[in-house]
Amino acid sequence: MFGYRTRKPECYSVTERLLLRLACETDAYRLADYYCRNENFLKPWEPIRDSSYYQPAAWSKRLHIMAEMHRRKSAFHFILLDKRQTEVIGVINFSNIIRGAFKACYLGYSISEMWQGKGLMYEALMPTIHFMQEQQQMHRIMANYMPHNHRSGNLLKKIGFKPEGYAKAYLQINGEWQDHILMSLITKNNQS
Repeated sequence: MFGYRTRKPECYSVTERLLLRLACETDAYRLADYYCRNENFLKPWEPIRDSSYYQPAAWSKRLHIMAEMHRRKSAFHFILLDKRQTEVIGVINFSNIIRGAFKACYLGYSISEMWQGKGLMYEALMPTIHFMQEQQQMHRIMANYMPHNHRSGNLLKKIGFKPEGYAKAYLQINGEWQDHILMSLITKNNQS
């Protein structure tokens, strides 16, 4: 189902409405376009970005680093594409992967403003989470959201994430320290 190469995009999973695959070094223009189109929409939910974040040249450098993370299995950065592969609809990142006795990672995601509310992120998260649980043997997937981000909270609960705590001034988002609700999804019967 999922596999990867650094330079050549390869199909990883096809859902009813999406093609999901790891970001690769040829995606610089697509990702710059995604973040440019959604700059104002994503601003309240992300750290402050400098102007290079929206440039293909900077994305080329980031994607080179991401490819190395994919190779080392220390992070996985997925892009959500329409079936014709003309547009990045969203992104899903599994980062800070820790193996050994912990077997855990963090989940982050975003979706284009025009594709919100259509169930596409749920559709994309199910196979990518399955990949992390089954193929990467993650026991715990952690995701955090700001209390006023009801869409994200409802999505995580629908998937099966459970609240584990409340962190005051947890992350600096859009220039302000924001509280977050800490959630996790525990893999059942993961004995590896």
